[in-house]
Amino acid sequence: MAKEAVFTMKLEPELRDAFMAEALEADRPASQIMRELMRDYLLRREEEKRGYDEFLRRKIERSRSSIAAGRWSSHEEVEARAAARRAELQRRMDEENS
Repeated sequence: MAKEAVFTMKLEPELRDAFMAEALEADRPASQIMRELMRDYLLRREEEKRGYDEFLRRKIERSRSSIAAGRWSSHEEVEARAAARRAELQRRMDEENS
């Protein structure tokens, strides 16, 4: 693959020196190692995206199955249960503080 782009970055001198020393010790050009790091990063990000897409797909399937089986609550029902729970927690806190 032709290498025609230049990539400049700012970093701490200590980090640069340590990286260059490791590249020298590995007898590899720093640019080659940076290309590998970039490719690895891009592959890892792509895997994360695919993993999230699969997670979301399964979550949607479970939700659709629950709806089809009649296991669902309306927004109003959920809000009413949450309000009752908040009221109960507030009552307990008031009892503890009195």
